[in-house]
Amino acid sequence: MAEIEKAILHLKKDLVMKNIIESTPEYKKDFEAGQDVYLALLESICSQQISVKAADSIFKKFCDLFDDKYPHADILLNKTEEELRSAGLSFQKIKYFKSVADFKINKKMDYGFLQTLDDEAVVQYFLPIAGVGRWTVEMLLIFVLKRENIYPFDDLVVRQKTMKAYNIDLTGKLLKQKCMEIASNWEPYRSVASRYLWRWKPE
Repeated sequence: MAEIEKAILHLKKDLVMKNIIESTPEYKKDFEAGQDVYLALLESICSQQISVKAADSIFKKFCDLFDDKYPHADILLNKTEEELRSAGLSFQKIKYFKSVADFKINKKMDYGFLQTLDDEAVVQYFLPIAGVGRWTVEMLLIFVLKRENIYPFDDLVVRQKTMKAYNIDLTGKLLKQKCMEIASNWEPYRSVASRYLWRWKPE
């Protein structure tokens, strides 16, 4: 049995999640090993607080600043603010991009190395980068490193849909405690459940 089929069978033990899965388009694991973590971090930072369309446009213009369309870390660090601003990047995101580039040069960021770290260790490893918070690293864990057991509570959509699906009317620490308690029932496939929540369209 494929891992995704095992995950779905396990998640369906939760009757609420079972209904979400059965009313949501089929989830397929789009696994590609060895993805470019450095590039994914830059893209993720670029997309912060702007629309997907705007982020895609800005990131393309940014990559176009490099001869081979790839933002090599050493070259990125030598780009002027004026050059990077011409792609549509804010001053703050320029600072964040250069922080990622500096990290890339001075620390390990390859896929193989990161797969030797557990989920929380990956989060803590990347948090020193300016502009990178827990949500950013959790997106990296789910979509790039393909970790199966991430519940991104800090993601607004996942949090709101968990509240709606399970009729939760709490705030603050009590809300987080309740959501994490519910998500514990999905282990070790919380990432799969989260991806269903993103796709689920409540009536």
